[in-house]
Amino acid sequence: MDLFLIITAAILIIVGFLGSILPVLPGIPLSYLGIVLLHLTTLIDYSWSFLIGWGIVVVIIQIVDYFLPIWGTKKYGSSKYGTWGSTLGMVLGLFILPPWGMLIFPFVGAVMGELIAGKPSPIALKIGFGTFIGFLAGTVLKLLIGIVFIYIYVRDVWTIVATAF
Repeated sequence: MDLFLIITAAILIIVGFLGSILPVLPGIPLSYLGIVLLHLTTLIDYSWSFLIGWGIVVVIIQIVDYFLPIWGTKKYGSSKYGTWGSTLGMVLGLFILPPWGMLIFPFVGAVMGELIAGKPSPIALKIGFGTFIGFLAGTVLKLLIGIVFIYIYVRDVWTIVATAF
């Protein structure tokens, strides 16, 4: 059973890491689930504070990742039209052309919202760029956490393998 859990954890952590780039997959929660599976083996025992702490980090990352494109839009001077456009674009991007829709549609939505608000094209594009920067920041944050989960997995499984021989 331990071997099954270790292999399943590896799959979840790898798919979770890929989900940091592909917005269709819940990346970081999948990687965290892999760490929880490691804990369920008889070979690895994480403390409750470790598991709860990382669980809180995962929830925070998911929330922050959702709001970073909206923050980027606001940071670059968006009106409520640009913010709503970015938000609508993000939701549409989940369903239209995944995973590229999550990258393109918030940008397009912010630009269109600002154009509807009467802002000139260069300013609307700048605000759309802010949305893209927010999305990129969220992706980098998820990748970093994904790398940490990969490190934890490799470190702990390597320890098991090294002590077995």
